[in-house]
Amino acid sequence: MTTSRQSTVDEVITSRYSCRAFLPQPVARETVAEILSVAARAPSGTNIQPWKAWALSGETKARVSERLLAAFDDPEEAATHSDPYQYYPKQWVSPYIDRRRKVGMQLYGLLGIQKGDAKRMHEQFARNYRFFDAPVGLIFTVDRVMEQGSWLDYGMFLQNVMLAAKARGLDTCPQVALIQFHRIIRQELGIPDSETLICGMSLGYADPDAPENGLRTEREPLEAWVRFRD
Repeated sequence: MTTSRQSTVDEVITSRYSCRAFLPQPVARETVAEILSVAARAPSGTNIQPWKAWALSGETKARVSERLLAAFDDPEEAATHSDPYQYYPKQWVSPYIDRRRKVGMQLYGLLGIQKGDAKRMHEQFARNYRFFDAPVGLIFTVDRVMEQGSWLDYGMFLQNVMLAAKARGLDTCPQVALIQFHRIIRQELGIPDSETLICGMSLGYADPDAPENGLRTEREPLEAWVRFRD
């Protein structure tokens, strides 16, 4: 028999999705602090806890967004910025490229953006830099001295953030798009050069009427990626 706890945990995990349109409804600082505090129970090698976070709202978030959008909308300026680390593979292969293309087609389909419509695609991507209008934007960094194991720890922490938010009726969108402009973010927030920007995240209440929030990405069946050996 499925227990109440199991049902609740499973529902929180399976209902999480990347929300790309938020309501202006504010989120209390105490709620954000509670989410991050719970998320920090994530495991880490020898309890080193490598995560560091900046929670942006109000004037600070607006100022950061304004600078990011200005850089993104200026091709010459954007060309002077680059990612601090390699997130995606340098050479795409199947099945990963197929999944990437499919989710892009699904998102643009919901938004009515036709293939080749560079202007609309640019405008949609630019919404990353407004944190999809969420009231809270989170920035996550790690000390450069930390190695690959700490990045594994960080992934578990980020998942905890998203699940703790979901359990409180909030939605999130993890955003690697922000890392290209890490120098701007670093300058605006006073992030030291000794830290690498891992990603950002939007946090708030989902807009239920936004078509893009109807997107639910598929997951491969177990037989495609699991091998049981008795």
